[in-house]
Amino acid sequence: MSEAAERPRATYKTFAEQQEVLSPAEQKFEKARQTVGLFLGPVVFLFMLLVPLPLDPQQQTLAAILSFTVVYWLSEAIPIPATAVLALALCVLLNVPGAAPDADDSAGDVVYGAFSSDTVFLFIGAFIIAQAMMTHGLDRRFALRILSLPGVGKSTYAIIVAFGAIAALLSAVISNTTTAAMLLPIGLGMMGALGGLVNEQSGEDKDVTRLRFGTAMMLMISYGAGVGGLLTPIGTPPNLIGIGFIESELGVRITFFDWVVTAFPIVLAMFAVLCVILILLNRPEVRRISGAEEYIASERAELGPMTRGEKNTIVVFLVAVSLWMLPGFVALFAGGESDVYAALTNRLDEGTVAIIAAALLFILPVSWRNREFTLNWNQAVRIDWGTVILFGAGITLGTLLSETGLAETLGNGIANALGFSSLLAISGVAALIAIMISETTSNTAAATIVVPIVIPIAGAAGVDPLIPALCAIFGASFGFMMPVSTPQNAVVYGSGLIPITKMVRSGIVFDIIGLGLIVLLIPVMAGLILA
Repeated sequence: MSEAAERPRATYKTFAEQQEVLSPAEQKFEKARQTVGLFLGPVVFLFMLLVPLPLDPQQQTLAAILSFTVVYWLSEAIPIPATAVLALALCVLLNVPGAAPDADDSAGDVVYGAFSSDTVFLFIGAFIIAQAMMTHGLDRRFALRILSLPGVGKSTYAIIVAFGAIAALLSAVISNTTTAAMLLPIGLGMMGALGGLVNEQSGEDKDVTRLRFGTAMMLMISYGAGVGGLLTPIGTPPNLIGIGFIESELGVRITFFDWVVTAFPIVLAMFAVLCVILILLNRPEVRRISGAEEYIASERAELGPMTRGEKNTIVVFLVAVSLWMLPGFVALFAGGESDVYAALTNRLDEGTVAIIAAALLFILPVSWRNREFTLNWNQAVRIDWGTVILFGAGITLGTLLSETGLAETLGNGIANALGFSSLLAISGVAALIAIMISETTSNTAAATIVVPIVIPIAGAAGVDPLIPALCAIFGASFGFMMPVSTPQNAVVYGSGLIPITKMVRSGIVFDIIGLGLIVLLIPVMAGLILA
């Protein structure tokens, strides 16, 4: 098994697992946050359940469960996926769906039925394909290939931008956390080989771990992964969660092709802004550098020729992407109302394609003599099951919000309280709230909390809910200020090359500019592609 398969990529880390990357002050804060949340959650639950509120009984029960869930998600008192399944169990226990004892579908059937969604299978299939990439080291080969492009190794600016481009492209198909974990050792190797040269050529005598070059490179790995995850529906969980809510609540189908075409200009603009911000705020000590190209060449030489496993994984990935994009291309030429397009969308939904492609990994041989295939089951089960569980739970909670009428009640109440009636204002608030939540907890939780609420808020204000919902989805992936904001932030912060003040400064600037880009560009692109 390759080194790539052994990389740590835990998404939901406990306090004990994070201690080594947290400062004493941050450790104190995390302890207080988790301890307060652990006891506050049940108190909030009982308060919301027992205090008379102007809500129907089912709505009040669901509000109590959601309040408990949000407190536990924000405080991470227990692992986020564990909170999600606990919330589902409470929904069944307290009969939130309102199923009658003699009904054909019990409360459990209704609540846990979301896990039969085709999007859950899209998650599973995509994660298995990404696991194959890591198992065979295809991700590392791709990264070193980009870094070896002509001219990249001669400039510190080009190296930083290249790391960002690699992170963005990889995170479009594998998790942001995994992307950062894979690029971290490559970046540390680069700093080990080039840090002394940068110091020497700059004429300064700095501690190599405090070079601005290293800070910019590490931040680019994390932030680039966050931006690139927005490019495809499978790039980051909030995308699929938001798409699921939009389809179930608004009846709008967003295909893989539609999402990519809509997101590409937005992601491109975000990436360009990211490069400018990180280089301006963390300007490398020297512009030109010697020695990088030799280091990259030696690392590539160690990889050797492409293995059969890598070739098989490329084939499977291309099959998946081609089938995901096929309905969109057919719609371009045959029209969205054609029988061919209807047949393809009915039979080649994204979940089915992902499972078919993933199954090919267990069929294409690496060594037929030894009956060894591209991926075995023990390797496949290393995927991020916590996110799969969290996704299914999020869809269930969002559906219950709608079916009990609580989402509409909350949406009308918030819309009336804020007095917002314009599309721009509602979209901006949706993205801002999602960004703020993602700074303190999982971006998946941010999407699960905000998207179901913003849809009825927009409806109550008389504007199209699609745009605010998309703004909330994009905003949920913005969490760049603190090491604990996203797992990829924690990964690169553990390098020791990023002073906390520089992460906060760079992150808050990018959050603010990113908010502006989301609110300005999403209405334009969605109006052109999804109208």
